[in-house]
Amino acid sequence: MNDDRRGKGRLHFLLLAAVFLGPLVIAAWLYFSGATLVPEGRTNTGTLLEPITRLADELPESPLHAVGDGYWVLLYANPGACDEACEYSLYTLRQSRRMLGEDRDRLLRVFLHGDTPPDTLFLAEEHDGLVTLQDAGLEALLDSKRPPELNDLGYFLVDPLGNLVMYFEPDTDPAVMVEDIEHLLELSRIG
Repeated sequence: MNDDRRGKGRLHFLLLAAVFLGPLVIAAWLYFSGATLVPEGRTNTGTLLEPITRLADELPESPLHAVGDGYWVLLYANPGACDEACEYSLYTLRQSRRMLGEDRDRLLRVFLHGDTPPDTLFLAEEHDGLVTLQDAGLEALLDSKRPPELNDLGYFLVDPLGNLVMYFEPDTDPAVMVEDIEHLLELSRIG
């Protein structure tokens, strides 16, 4: 009977020690082994742009500051004439904003065009509320900030403080783009 109690006492002691020391041992192993436990349930479609670029510091005279002040800005940049691919990108821009539901008023759509002015009749009929800008300095800055392995300018997300936050490839599905934007809007207390 005495041996039976001793066995139970040792078992209780070992379980108690495991409860307190187990997490410490696991944390030390993770730290020193360099292993990471990243959840796979959430991935971004867009690319976070790091380091953060504050557009007002880089381009203090850009007209984007006047129109985008206080708004999240989803900007599409196209340096050439607005061909069929450009029109589809503007459609994607419009649909992305519509899919935001209640939060759509927090997002401003901006079309940064090159030297060829866009068809104003087409924009008025199809893209009411779209802001169009021509700014060679902003175009060059965005081109330098996009991921280098991509050739096209695509979409850029700018926060209400004027920070360049995220880049989306030109062929990104609007529904997938909206998931990333909604996540940021949900976490943001600005704009």
